[in-house]
Amino acid sequence: MTPLEHELPKCLYLATAARAAATPPLVGTVRARAVIVGAGYTGLSTALHLAERGIDAVLVEAREPGWGAAGRNGGQVNAGLKHEPPAVEAALGPVHGARLVRLAAEGPDRLFRLVARLGIECEAERGGTLRAAGTDRQAATLVASAADWRQRGVDMKMLDRSAVAALTGTDRYVAALHDPRGGSVNPLGYARGLAAAAQRAGAKIFGRTPALAVERGAGGWRVRTPAGAIEAEQLVLATDGYSDDLWPGLRTSIVPVYSAIVATEPLPAALATSVLPSRAVVYEIGAITVYYRRDAGGRLLLGGRGLQRQALELEDYGHLVRYAERLWPALRDCAWTHWWNGQFALTPDFYPRFHAPAPNAFIALGYSGRGVALATAMGGELAAAVGGVPLAELAIPVTPITGIPLHRFWRLGVAARVAYGRLLDAVGR
Repeated sequence: MTPLEHELPKCLYLATAARAAATPPLVGTVRARAVIVGAGYTGLSTALHLAERGIDAVLVEAREPGWGAAGRNGGQVNAGLKHEPPAVEAALGPVHGARLVRLAAEGPDRLFRLVARLGIECEAERGGTLRAAGTDRQAATLVASAADWRQRGVDMKMLDRSAVAALTGTDRYVAALHDPRGGSVNPLGYARGLAAAAQRAGAKIFGRTPALAVERGAGGWRVRTPAGAIEAEQLVLATDGYSDDLWPGLRTSIVPVYSAIVATEPLPAALATSVLPSRAVVYEIGAITVYYRRDAGGRLLLGGRGLQRQALELEDYGHLVRYAERLWPALRDCAWTHWWNGQFALTPDFYPRFHAPAPNAFIALGYSGRGVALATAMGGELAAAVGGVPLAELAIPVTPITGIPLHRFWRLGVAARVAYGRLLDAVGR
């Protein structure tokens, strides 16, 4: 049994993703130009981009590639950030603000080009995404967003209530914005495909190899593991929502929020004509996001916030099932066959983080729920940094690691924020 099978026995992707490449544990000491800790999208993309640059890289993962958020998310490939471009440019300045907007905007294009170039089998579809509004206030936000993106050359389209109902099969929404840049993938299949591609390019990946300690050495860095070590000139930490105390202060600089997903059996043909008939990729823009799509097998996958702990029973996901049945009452006769959850790193301001806390040491994390495309793009930035590109020329500014006050109470804080967000959504804010 693999680590992911043991942790998430009801995760759909274990049944639908391509087979994983062999990543045996590390035994002994190896040397490389760069050592990467964490085999999610950030680490895998970094390893791939480094190998393609001709830079030897070793990647270690405590469980298996894709075990964390990379193999548990909703599979939505979205462009942009939590904040709209004008707000990003105002917060980060005209240089890095504009660069980060561009990086996030181009993220889906980079991902789908990688998938095509490398032949990754991950059910990739690029029909765009729908940002759905449940209130007039939310619809006004979408109108403003569409106008700004059109000025930036993106062909955004606003859809009215009837058009959205035709695409989704529910009358829940007053409007939606179609973003042509996005789409979907089988997320675990994508992670496994990145791992295999990185190996083919020359990177070494060791699974079931937790990093126990990071130490400064004469030639750079030494990462100790249970049965060996990696000695390297450059260090990259890519642990996101599963960050621990490997680097001082990193764990308490983010909130490891749990997201939950449920999936139906393959929908019968008669039901599929009324439940998301267009197979659109949809996410709501309310304070508490709900997102959904249909996969290549015709199943409905719907996700959102859930219990802030590991949850193994279907009863733990009842709020998502009830919401799906509210959108499509016909689902009451449908079986829910898969359910799972996992953590992603949320930052206080919803911006991703890039740290360089010591010479030749780099950290990237904190995608706040938009990591499929953005983490892939960030891997290219990390590879550039390892390759010697000056940090001031990268798309994201370097920031210090800053702890979140009262971090030990994060579960209470998330519960309170979710309750408040649901209240705002209920009153139409």
